[in-house]
Amino acid sequence: MKQSSVNRIRFIAFCVILIVAILILKLYMLQIVSGDDFRLKAERQYLQPSGNVFDRGSIFFQTKDNNLIGAAILKTGFTLGINPKAMIDPEKTYTKLNAIFPIEKKSFMDKASQKELLYSIIAKKVDEVPAQKIQALKLTGVLVYKDRYRFYPSGDLSANAIGLTGFKGDVLAGRYGLESYYNDVLTRNTGSLYKNFFAEIFSNLEKTVDNKSKFEGDIETIIEPTVEAFLEKELADIQKKWSSTSTGGIIMDPMTGEIYALGNFPTFNPNALQNEKNPGIFSSPIVENVYEMGSIIKPLTMAAGIDSGTVTASTTYNDKGTLTLNGSKFSNFDGKARGVVNMQEVLNQSLNTGVAFVAGKMGNELFSDYFKKFGLGEETGIDMPNETPGLIDNLNSPRDIEYATASFGQGIAMSPISTLRALSALSNGGYLVTPHLVKKIDYKIGVSKKITYEKGSQVIKPSTSAEISRMLVTVVDKALLGGTMKITNYSVAAKTGTAQIAKPGGGGYYSDKYLHSFFGYFPAYKPRFIIFLYTIEPKGVGGDFASHTLTSPFMNIVKFLINYYKIPPDR
Repeated sequence: MKQSSVNRIRFIAFCVILIVAILILKLYMLQIVSGDDFRLKAERQYLQPSGNVFDRGSIFFQTKDNNLIGAAILKTGFTLGINPKAMIDPEKTYTKLNAIFPIEKKSFMDKASQKELLYSIIAKKVDEVPAQKIQALKLTGVLVYKDRYRFYPSGDLSANAIGLTGFKGDVLAGRYGLESYYNDVLTRNTGSLYKNFFAEIFSNLEKTVDNKSKFEGDIETIIEPTVEAFLEKELADIQKKWSSTSTGGIIMDPMTGEIYALGNFPTFNPNALQNEKNPGIFSSPIVENVYEMGSIIKPLTMAAGIDSGTVTASTTYNDKGTLTLNGSKFSNFDGKARGVVNMQEVLNQSLNTGVAFVAGKMGNELFSDYFKKFGLGEETGIDMPNETPGLIDNLNSPRDIEYATASFGQGIAMSPISTLRALSALSNGGYLVTPHLVKKIDYKIGVSKKITYEKGSQVIKPSTSAEISRMLVTVVDKALLGGTMKITNYSVAAKTGTAQIAKPGGGGYYSDKYLHSFFGYFPAYKPRFIIFLYTIEPKGVGGDFASHTLTSPFMNIVKFLINYYKIPPDR
């Protein structure tokens, strides 16, 4: 009997403790997690009781000192509406409103004439001062209430990466960029703030152990706002100087795939979407478009040749300037022969016939296998929507010419992000990474999850990575713009690319339209950053090659990163 009483007391005590714990948790959810939602909803009850409060998680930039800066947040403003049925004198009402907040008269009068309506929106995102002045007038049939809307504090900074929100049918959701990719995390259930008590508690407990379930939170990106701003300034200068149709760039850690900056021009301001006529500007060509990249692919060919034991840096061939395969002729960029040269000179002088020699000596199957292992025909897995895989069907052709042209980046097409991932393997010891923009998710209930990615497949040996890096450092030190770009105390590995742009429908190549590209990494033997730049259809005198259009911007970025991150000299 005595033991039975003790057990009953223990059971009752356990129940009391459990109920207290649940009440504390519920109080935390009400006051801390959802407090702002309830307060704003209460304020709105006075004027629009049927409306839901717009709610959405935030996106943050992260400075090098780990401080968070809002990239996409909620901003509180006011919505101005009218009740046409209650309005007595629309003309007089319009005059008083327009004196405080400019309103298009025809639209106002049209809405005011619809007497069957009880509510019609006149303006959104009205600032507090004019909203208070309108409220003070106490105009019959005029409604002013607090509201929240999506706001991007940095305007167009990293706009294509952050994305925007827009309506999908009747639902406001993420449409582009991180807003779209992480929409399930950022979306809030605004249908009803009043949930069943126990259902909410136990559903939240379930979510903590179920990674597949929808779990609301904010996201912290890796994007460093100062680095992003510097990259975008350089891209804007390229775009303006060379009157290009499009220009883009990425700065990434080649060891981890963490992206510090990603931008392209032309771009847009997500706070002023009404100014954009072409919706195509909202997408990210770095992820969604594919291009024939040209000579920056040559280091991949050379790395494959070295890794397979087919060639070394000192292997020579007789360069005749042109080569004919399967009845098709191709040549070096200037059509000139160099005679007997080694593989280092192939990279120094960017010789098409040289990398075609490497591919031919490897054999089509082995060469194709390496390019496929570099992931050129796959998606990278970047946390951005609508990624487009590369087009590398030519690597399945029976014709030797297709492999020869692929060796110098023509006849195959990849997205800039896919190209960068492949090139990163040259710098990091030979493995693939997963490019990504988000570092951590801060869930609404108070827990966080760090985003991590497993190390990708080993594509080339570490020794090959070291050797191709040495060769690319030599390109910068001795060949790039005549060796004038060498940085005395820092090893920089880099390569340019100038590719003819293909005509639509397989009609050959334009003779006057080019894609210029440039990639490089530093410090070359233990890289902190890899940089990729491209510009499409540059125009103007002196801009025939990527070495002329993109070398200075690349070096400007390198020197900025060295100073900003205080990177010590490595030589």
